Amino acid sequence: MNRFPWAEAMRLAFGLMRLSPRDFWALTPRELAAVAEALAWVAPTAPSRAALDQLMQKFPDARRDG
Repeated sequence: MNRFPWAEAMRLAFGLMRLSPRDFWALTPRELAAVAEALAWVAPTAPSRAALDQLMQKFPDARRDG
């Protein structure tokens, strides 16, 4: 049986969601999982180095001359 990931849950709740301890402990694990899933959907993973290089070539930074 897997243990509940309390450390990760608290990092999500207190760090990212800025919940108070009272609000955190009022959540059910199912509610917390729904929030974590929604946040994962909103915040995708970083692009690969190859994808970043392609974007940098396609959209280079504009040079600003004085």
